[in-house]
Amino acid sequence: MHRAGRGFTVIELLVVLAALALLLSLATPQYMRHLDTARDVALKENLRQMRDAIDKFHADQSRYPAVLQELVDRRYLRRVPEDPVTNRVDSWVLVPPPAGSGVYDVRSGAPGPSRDGSAYATW
Repeated sequence: MHRAGRGFTVIELLVVLAALALLLSLATPQYMRHLDTARDVALKENLRQMRDAIDKFHADQSRYPAVLQELVDRRYLRRVPEDPVTNRVDSWVLVPPPAGSGVYDVRSGAPGPSRDGSAYATW
């Protein structure tokens, strides 16, 4: 005996796939915006932590650290954080103090602008 009505027709499958494609085309840009925003927030927090560690190091040692790794060696940081935009630890741009040597400030080495239009290098 032949059973009618089992399975899906090609038209039904195409309708379901079209609906899924429509949902994905609406959700994907929003998801990407959230990822970019999360990277920006993580970058600001990493910069804040490193600048705080540099300030504490300067207050304790009366000098600026020679390199970021010195903050880790002296336990001001657990590790040098990764730049979430470049996904690298060695892309930080070290800013020397006006007079002398060492690390006075740190900036992101990421090229281009952030979501708010400002350049990452100015943060």
